[in-house]
This record gives sequence, structure tokens and C-alpha cells, in this order.
Amino acid sequence: MAQDIILETRDLTKEFKGFVAVQNVSLQVRRGTIHALIGPNGAGKTTCFNLLTHFLEPTRGQIFYNGREITGSRPAAIARMGLVRSFQISAVFPHLTVIENVRIALQRKRGASFDFWRSERVLDALNERARELIDAVGLSEYATTAAGELPYGRKRALEIATTLALDPEMMLLDEPTAGMTHEDVERISALVKKVAANRTVLMVEHNLSVVANLSDTITVLQRGEILAEGDYATVSKDPQVIQAYMGSGHG
Repeated sequence: MAQDIILETRDLTKEFKGFVAVQNVSLQVRRGTIHALIGPNGAGKTTCFNLLTHFLEPTRGQIFYNGREITGSRPAAIARMGLVRSFQISAVFPHLTVIENVRIALQRKRGASFDFWRSERVLDALNERARELIDAVGLSEYATTAAGELPYGRKRALEIATTLALDPEMMLLDEPTAGMTHEDVERISALVKKVAANRTVLMVEHNLSVVANLSDTITVLQRGEILAEGDYATVSKDPQVIQAYMGSGHG
């Protein structure tokens, strides 16, 4: 496998009782890039994400991460390898503060799930790193705010902070700007670009302006198969892609 390919799938297929949701998807994600997975509703994007992190088992095909086959691996084992999906470990606790949420994620990174039984002094050692992560995602002013009281866009930023606490080599972001105001979309887009500076990002995203601004490579899915691939300028002019999006409510 080429040295610069961090994630690869070969003929990845998922069938549900005769319905083929993902069919023969062969994907290559280059290290250090932002790669977007787009397509009309029902294209198979989320199913593909679920296969990559093994929330779903593939019917056929193989998945490789850093040159190692991970087909059949448990989701937790894949996360420990450095391939982390945002909601997978965020587990935002609404009644805990922002800093407490990030600190819990840092405890998981240490493999010390029961640190909450230990002294406050032990936990305080994690506070400095927690504050660094909170600052990195623009939540410093919300550090002592309960997560459940955060505006929607800020909650997504907190999810990214708890994901970053695991120090992932590659992040999978499932619709990071879904349901956001224009201001929040701009903030989260800037945040994704920032956190991608020293890692790889694969994202499912409906907002095509976000895709255009952030992505190095775009893979377009339709009916579970790869329709087109390339940079935004190439993909956006593809007649098949234009046809696929016509009438689907996308700009």
C-alpha cells in the first residue's frame, strides 16, 4: 500500500436483507488531508462511516488503516489505534461542565476509567490539558458551563474537544455542521480546518460550501456506489454529479 494512504477500503459492501446500502466502495484517504464523503440522501454515506468504525459489519470487502487490516476489529480497538469517530467517544454528559467533560475524555486516553474515585489532586493534573483543548475549540468562556446549557454549535465544538482528547491520528466527522446557523457553520468550519493541521479528517457533510472550502478530495456516493472523485472544481462540474443532486435540495 502506498505510504501516504492512511485509510483504504477494497470492494466494501453492506447488504440489509437483500437491499444493498454500500456496494463495492474502494476508497483511499491520503494522510494529512481533509476528505469529504458527499451524496444525495440515501447515498450510503452514514452506512459507509458505520462500516469504517465497525458499528456495522461489512457483508464483503476489506478495510485497512495504516497498512493494517482492521476488518472485523471491535470499535474500541479501532479507536485505540488512532481512528476515532467524533460521537464515538464524545459522550457529552449534559449535567457536567465543559471542563469536566473534557477531563473525562482525557481519563479515557490514560486508560484510567475509574479516576473519578480518586482524589481531586489527581484529577487536577488533567486540568491544564483540558483547558488547552477547551481553548483550542473556542470554549474557554464556557469552561464552567454545564454542557446541556450550551448552544447547539458550541456543543459540537465540545464534541470535537472530547475527540481531540484521545489524540487521534485520524478523525471521522459525521455532518459536523448539520442544523447550524450560518455563524456556527463558519465557526465549526474554521475549527475543522484548525484541527486538521496535523492529522487526517474524513467527513460526511451536506453543506457543499463547507465541502468546497475545506476538502482536498471529495468522494461522491450515489445509491451506495462511488459516482465521482476528485477536488471540488472537478467534482462540481461532473455531469453525473450535477444530475445526482438535481432536485435533492442541495445547492
